[in-house]
Amino acid sequence: MGTGLSTDRLQRIDRHLTENYIDAGRIYGALTLVARRGEVAHFSALGLMDAERNKPTELDTIYRIYSMTKPITAVAMMLLYEEGKFQLSDPLSDYLPEWADTEIWVSGEYPNFKTRPLDRPITIRDLLSHQAGLTLGFFDNAVDRAYPPMLREQQHHLGHYGETDLEGMFAQVAKVPLRYAPGTAWQYSVALELCGYLIQVITGKRFDVFLKERLFAPLGMTDTAFNVPDEKLDRFSANYAPADAGGIEMVDDPVTSKFRETPTLFSGGGGLVGTALDYYRLCQMLLNGGELDGERILGRKTIELMTTNHLPNGESITDRALPGMFNTIKHQSVGYGLGMSIGLAPAVSQIVGSAGQYAWGGAAATTFWVDPVEELAVVFMTQLKQSPYSIPRELQVLVNAAIVD
Repeated sequence: MGTGLSTDRLQRIDRHLTENYIDAGRIYGALTLVARRGEVAHFSALGLMDAERNKPTELDTIYRIYSMTKPITAVAMMLLYEEGKFQLSDPLSDYLPEWADTEIWVSGEYPNFKTRPLDRPITIRDLLSHQAGLTLGFFDNAVDRAYPPMLREQQHHLGHYGETDLEGMFAQVAKVPLRYAPGTAWQYSVALELCGYLIQVITGKRFDVFLKERLFAPLGMTDTAFNVPDEKLDRFSANYAPADAGGIEMVDDPVTSKFRETPTLFSGGGGLVGTALDYYRLCQMLLNGGELDGERILGRKTIELMTTNHLPNGESITDRALPGMFNTIKHQSVGYGLGMSIGLAPAVSQIVGSAGQYAWGGAAATTFWVDPVEELAVVFMTQLKQSPYSIPRELQVLVNAAIVD
């Protein structure tokens, strides 16, 4: 049967990225992997991964995947769900009692908050679907300002939180009132970091160890980790951001990067590095219904549950997002499942693809999506923080245009 993808049309991806982004000085390099029906049809490395050292992008270049860590953490949670370790409707306080007395912010600044009791407890599903009342800790409102300073400081080194650990960070966050009542809104937050801590509490294993043993090793994700060891440094990309004077500038040198250090806090929301091929293996496992190369990770029905919209009444992220707060999704008709976005109606979102495709991205302009209808998995890697560009939407057009059967 083959992939049903046109090789000639897939080449448009490289031409588009080269002409409109690399040659234009908007990014230095990029890596795109497109697979259909379990077969890689396009795997292309373009430009430079480290312009200062004139190092070309390679197929095994290691990238900071930032928030593409979140779907991995969600999968790890669902491993425990399948073992009966929790129900999605369980109150968080059943496992972390320090959250039992949490209240909802009404007015005031720390420490003189006016709060009210919860209407209902925070549930584990609330965490996995960003409906728990939590926030990120670096926006301009009273609740964010009361979050631990490490959360504001880590904007500059996303995924690295200084000298604390998960227990220490969430001991502080648990003392801050919720931004909104659980289940009443959608707000991007530290909820997936909290899931990493929950995994530690439930299993008694450090979060990074659990991921390596239960997910990365079985899937052969050999380069995905919370740090880059010395022997892999030559494969580690530099990270860039738009410069005030125009063009782009390095903001994280691979040689001096904090990602060379083993962190004390293993961030399930943004702490991982990895390769495109590693992430594709995760995507293909999901697309296969939970299995890859003879290794069963999850059951098919669990993946169906994860990749269903969990926002009430079939609503979208833009319907549920708090006014004036950070929203990673600007398009209508994109919902949210457990750890990733869910496409609802392509004609409304104006994102070509199938209803039910799931996706997420990272802070340095990385992205992935999986389209179960078309048996399609796509991973895109670059390193550009604060990207003003719409590369993921452009890739959706280019990839889907290559489907010829």
